[in-house]
Amino acid sequence: MTQPTEIRRVPDTFRPFRVLDAYSCIGGATKGFKRAIPGCHVTGVDIQAQPDYCGDVFHQGDAIEFIRAHGHEFDFITASPPCQGEGAPTKGTNAARNAAIGRTYPRLIVPTRAALESTGRPYVMENVAGSDVRKDLRLCGEMFGLGVLMHRYFELGGWTTTQPAHPKHRGYVRGWRHGIYREGPYVAAYGEGGGKASVEEIRAAKGIDWSTDHLRLREALPPAYTQWIGAAFLASLTPTLGVAA
Repeated sequence: MTQPTEIRRVPDTFRPFRVLDAYSCIGGATKGFKRAIPGCHVTGVDIQAQPDYCGDVFHQGDAIEFIRAHGHEFDFITASPPCQGEGAPTKGTNAARNAAIGRTYPRLIVPTRAALESTGRPYVMENVAGSDVRKDLRLCGEMFGLGVLMHRYFELGGWTTTQPAHPKHRGYVRGWRHGIYREGPYVAAYGEGGGKASVEEIRAAKGIDWSTDHLRLREALPPAYTQWIGAAFLASLTPTLGVAA
């Protein structure tokens, strides 16, 4: 059952707005929701240990199983299934190459969607352009003045919002591409070498200041994305905010 509560800072006698961050990594999405909804409580779950996780509670385990078992206990769920099983690695020549060396990636969007829908809670699920995630929303680092482009698509469940304008990019992503090296206002926050971003460059470009793990920084969503989404979710509600009973 859903009980309405006014949208305001929740008094100490009431519990905070609860968010579940599934496939949390170090908590890029977590940090964004904490900025958008002051005082909210965020729980992260990831199959790998995440010592740099920035939320309130962390559970190591299978995200889909956790969503099915506990998702209904939260007021909102954000999920970022690993993109390795959804985009270029599973398409065309990349798929053939990976199959030849015995490298496989799980396809997690469809089962994650089913788990999210089973909770009856509003959610957002994020992934890359070539994935099966529904393209309800597209965000880019340039929308927030970041030093990465990092286009990501978001599927919205149980709520909706308006697509923001996509500003023109200011130039190139720095580094080598097709044998040509270019300078530019953005860094490549993936891989290593070839002019790709260092730890400090990724931290600055994504707005992440709580981790120095190069791999996790590359995987993390910029908090600005979910800060915008959290604010958009609140704005989509009526003058009362439904919270889980």
